Amino acid sequence: MVVFDTTTLLVALVPPGTVRVSVAGQDIPDAHIRVYSDSAETREHPLPRAAKAILLPSMIRRGFLDKESRRDLIELARDGSAAHRLARRANALVLLDDGMTCEAIAKVLFLDDDTIRTWHQLYKEDGIEGLASFNHEGGACRLTGEQQDKLKAWISRTLPRTTRQIGAWIAAEFGIEYQTRSGLIALLHRLGMEHRKPKAISRKLDPAKQAAFIAAYEALLNRLSADEAVVFADAAHPTHAARPVGCWAPKDVPVAIEQSSGRDRLNIHGAIDLETGRTVMKDVLAVDALSTILLLTALETLYPDMRLIHVFLDNARYHHAKLVKAWLERPDCRIRLHFVPAYCPHLNPIERLWGLMHRHVTHNKSYPSFQDFSIAMLAFLREGVPRNWRAYCDEVTDNFRIINPKEFRIIA
Repeated sequence: MVVFDTTTLLVALVPPGTVRVSVAGQDIPDAHIRVYSDSAETREHPLPRAAKAILLPSMIRRGFLDKESRRDLIELARDGSAAHRLARRANALVLLDDGMTCEAIAKVLFLDDDTIRTWHQLYKEDGIEGLASFNHEGGACRLTGEQQDKLKAWISRTLPRTTRQIGAWIAAEFGIEYQTRSGLIALLHRLGMEHRKPKAISRKLDPAKQAAFIAAYEALLNRLSADEAVVFADAAHPTHAARPVGCWAPKDVPVAIEQSSGRDRLNIHGAIDLETGRTVMKDVLAVDALSTILLLTALETLYPDMRLIHVFLDNARYHHAKLVKAWLERPDCRIRLHFVPAYCPHLNPIERLWGLMHRHVTHNKSYPSFQDFSIAMLAFLREGVPRNWRAYCDEVTDNFRIINPKEFRIIA
């Protein structure tokens, strides 16, 4: 006779399969034994191989989550705004899907392995909403299929900005209140909803013109000779003002940034070569036809050995001024202008350079005087960008794409 000891419970397995259970010396007739197949071999006193124990119908096998469900659970586990208990449950299910046993996960999370099985069963029956159920009265409300469809239709129609609006609508429409934000978020994820920021696009965008521009640009690059250069030009007007942005900081230390007292503006007319990172940045009193000619003249000086310099720029009025056209008609002019389609800043890589400029110069940085601000801004554009172009080139690229307004739902 072999005895399996679980402190107070003694299980006797007697061949050929007779099971006798005794507690404190008293036999329990017709007792049922349950040994979990995903952790039986890791118990302190494992059952003998010959023992005929009663096993669960099937163990929890790895890979039971589909890609979408796994992604949602990982998002919940990483979401700092989600309730800790919900995040821990999501984490446990992801580990189960990776192949860890219930007992191994329980040991890591300082829990009981039966708790892990309970969470798996909750998810199996009710998905993420089941995980969000903590048995609080009114805290884990369940919507019928019809109510879920109605909620999805309302969200799709109104595009509410906050979960508070959604919770208020559910309470008013169905008389059901979600006491926890995490439970409501889990429900929304289960319904295929996510919180997203709309893109700002112009309704006047012409996909055909964008496609034609991209094709012409690629054709130019393919036939470009060694004595030709390509640059992108534009104007920027950074203001002497600090730009506070989010940052990590100790919880008990309030952080602030000193705001500048002035509103002076720097007018920059510049150009960049995406192949080398070389820049021409002109600090001008005003961006106009004269500053355009000044910039183009500087480009000819920068490339003395180039037969042609292709300059891509937008359709600002001063780029089409009579003075500029007259300057371009010179017999020895080596500049060729190419105009980006209207309302398409995404087709001019120098626009990305301006964003990079602000991230490095103005975000969470304050300058006592406009002169200090100007020096920092121009030094970054004139010296910092070419010097560190290997680090910046992936952020300022010509990987153009076509934006079609018809592919977006325009929010009125």
